[in-house]
Amino acid sequence: MAAPRPVRKATAAHSEHARTGQDRDPRRSMVMPFARALALLGAFTPQERWLGNRDLNARTGLPASTVSRIAQSLVLLGYLRYEPVGRKYRLAPSVLALGYAAIANSDVQRRARDRMKAFSDKYKVHVSLSARDRLDLIVLEACSNPQAPLALNLHVGSRVGIAGSPIGWALLAALPDIERFYLLENLERRMAGAWPRMRRRLSHGVAQAHDKGFCASIGEWDHELAIVAAPLLIEGEAPLVLACVGAGAQLTRPRVERELAPRLIAMADALNQLDGVQRE
Repeated sequence: MAAPRPVRKATAAHSEHARTGQDRDPRRSMVMPFARALALLGAFTPQERWLGNRDLNARTGLPASTVSRIAQSLVLLGYLRYEPVGRKYRLAPSVLALGYAAIANSDVQRRARDRMKAFSDKYKVHVSLSARDRLDLIVLEACSNPQAPLALNLHVGSRVGIAGSPIGWALLAALPDIERFYLLENLERRMAGAWPRMRRRLSHGVAQAHDKGFCASIGEWDHELAIVAAPLLIEGEAPLVLACVGAGAQLTRPRVERELAPRLIAMADALNQLDGVQRE
């Protein structure tokens, strides 16, 4: 079996910074009211569908008056629903329509689904396809095998922190340097005292992905879990990550190195080489 290939970083087609030739701080060209509205919409999760002004303030760090003003505007535009008795908001169907439009027309996801299912069935693991959303990754596609020894609630729409698991490390490894450094600066501000330890583990994972084409955590991120992740770079698409998750006793380090990681990389390579990807 061929040795795993090193990760290639995203090219100009994958990075807005590279496409525009901008090496300055991306925040200088940001439209802040728009960014704040998106931050507000991004605060909602499948587990917390109803949020009040105080919740939104805590999750976004925006001033209370700004939260109230933007939330009211999003209600008027049809992106939020407001429940006056509890004084809370939830996402409205207009937001769901945007999300479904984004994933339903993804040729990459359609092509990945069958391969992910076959991988999940063969190795009795959970397989996911994820993309970056600010400082998290959001699961776009997920396949689970009922015979997997470990139950895992990793479904479409789940979020994974970019700093804390191989899924995030694989994504960071694939990004252009300027984009990765920008994200690391933001992570450092968010994590404060926990950052030095997290940075060491993250740096090791990124280096592993650059060297071997994948990164893994076996009983480190969670003592029961083994996670293996490989970047998926397709021309014209934002970087994605393929990952498999199983029980630590099932996915031993020798098995990961010998079997699981090379197969995961092979799946990423197969998807990258497919012809006929439709462009809108």
